[in-house]
Amino acid sequence: MPYELIAILMFSTMMVMLFTGQRVFGAIGFVAVIAAFLLWGDRGGYDLGFAAAIKLMRWYPLLTLPMFIFMGYVMSESKIADDLYKMFHVWFGGISGGLAIGTIVLMVLISAMNGLSVAGMAIGATIALPELLKRNYDKIMVTGVIQAGSSLGILVPPSVVLVLYSMIARQPVGQLWLAGVIPGLMMAALFVVYIYIRCRMNPALGPVLPKEERDAVPMAEKLRLLTAGILPVVIFAVMMVPFVTGYTSLVESSAIGALAALAAAVVKRRMSWPVFETCLRQTLGVTCMFMWIILAALAFGAVFDGLGAVKAIENLFTEQLGLNPWVILILMQLSFLVMGTFLDDTAMLVIVAPLYVPLVGELGFNLIWYGVLYTITCQIAYMTPPFGYNLFLMRAMAPPEIGLKDIYRSIVPFVGVMALALAIVMAFPQIALWLPDLVYQN
Repeated sequence: MPYELIAILMFSTMMVMLFTGQRVFGAIGFVAVIAAFLLWGDRGGYDLGFAAAIKLMRWYPLLTLPMFIFMGYVMSESKIADDLYKMFHVWFGGISGGLAIGTIVLMVLISAMNGLSVAGMAIGATIALPELLKRNYDKIMVTGVIQAGSSLGILVPPSVVLVLYSMIARQPVGQLWLAGVIPGLMMAALFVVYIYIRCRMNPALGPVLPKEERDAVPMAEKLRLLTAGILPVVIFAVMMVPFVTGYTSLVESSAIGALAALAAAVVKRRMSWPVFETCLRQTLGVTCMFMWIILAALAFGAVFDGLGAVKAIENLFTEQLGLNPWVILILMQLSFLVMGTFLDDTAMLVIVAPLYVPLVGELGFNLIWYGVLYTITCQIAYMTPPFGYNLFLMRAMAPPEIGLKDIYRSIVPFVGVMALALAIVMAFPQIALWLPDLVYQN
């Protein structure tokens, strides 16, 4: 059987298993090991899974995963985000759409604390959404604001998704994080500009907080709330500055971040034994899920490497079909959008990484830059009907007056803004590459 046909058969079998509802790591790992048995016999099949497991256990940067996940859950479960929203309520209320703008800034800070999209969605839907609706903000606009803002969690460092990409693509996670900083802040700025212009054109969408309500808060309380916004920035700086300046490794910085978040929760008297136990249990569950998925992806990638499938597919696209590398890259991004209608970001990455990542390198593109493109495309896919991941998360968390139709309508302008950001980063790669080049050259 030709190697190209074997690769297609493996990929299609995996997709069929996923459509039947199998767990992602089970479908990918099963196809990889069975293919290895059939191709190279008993020894090949056993050695493939064993080698992938040993490689995973010896992967030192993997220690960053539980550290960052624990840090995020500590900040979330200890309710530090509640103080952040109160700060934005007081300081941004006098601007048209101010609370919606504050919600975007809140999401950026939560992303810098957590690295997961789900955490931002949970905090936005439970804290920000009721407050915005109570102050007569347009329900369709604010629903889109929370979904768009929460998607920043997988781009702004310490992004857990970029850690996973770095392990599968074998790229330095520090460079990937730095590459995500400017595109993430640029996208957040585009959201803010859109909200401000929209609310200036139609003030009913985001009414200004009444002056009496703003003046009712004494200056001492305003300053106290301002310190709540500084705390996450301090934690992020304590974690990232030693790493960027070269005093600590990435793993050591992740441990510092986890300890800093825990210390902040203890100092603010938000850390109890039940909260601590919840953080540990959730960290263990999410970390184990990622480890199983990485293990399956490593095994699947090893079979693809052994088949030489990447070279064959590159030859098909460039030599036989005569496609331009940029056309191939755009087709890859479009496939992510299609897969995002029924898969989450992790599943999308581990399914196509054995094929896409080496192919991108063979086409001459920078894999750090492509990691940012992949992440932005995942953000768009998360919010694309009919089955975008964030759409159903919002539906599960939103109050009854917000229906699925409202949720679908709310994301249209924000998907347009994210597509604009993707086009800008594709057209100007230095937006993503300038900061990592600067830091690592120094």
